[in-house]
Amino acid sequence: MKIVSVKNISMEDLRHLNLFEKISKVRPISYFEYNRTFFFCVKKKEIFKAIGRDAENLRKLSKIFSKRIKVIMSPSEEGFEDFLKAITSPIVFEEVYLEGDRIILSAKGEDKAILIGRNKVRLLEMQKIVKEFFGKEFRIV
Repeated sequence: MKIVSVKNISMEDLRHLNLFEKISKVRPISYFEYNRTFFFCVKKKEIFKAIGRDAENLRKLSKIFSKRIKVIMSPSEEGFEDFLKAITSPIVFEEVYLEGDRIILSAKGEDKAILIGRNKVRLLEMQKIVKEFFGKEFRIV
């Protein structure tokens, strides 16, 4: 699982970012991988341009990368709750709240199990994402 920011960028990351920009004509702010899906963060006003007519750009990118592609708003333009909903969709959680320096997500039953994942893989991925974007710890209860 990678989160690409200005601090650490590899040749593969640069290739992904450049290819996204070339196909969609939109410069991504950042990108990361969660649950075998590439998430590209763009400005709110550029989301529809990035997706393309009839999701044409997403289909092209998905075929090239052999992964699912999602385009979401950059987290600096929205609250952490909307950002987490965009990442975990279609899984629904009850609530998410800030407690000190932790973001706590509340879910029940099967949804909680899916969010944690086998061997806590999804939980660890989400902890890295939240730490990188918001500088906070992450828990699921």
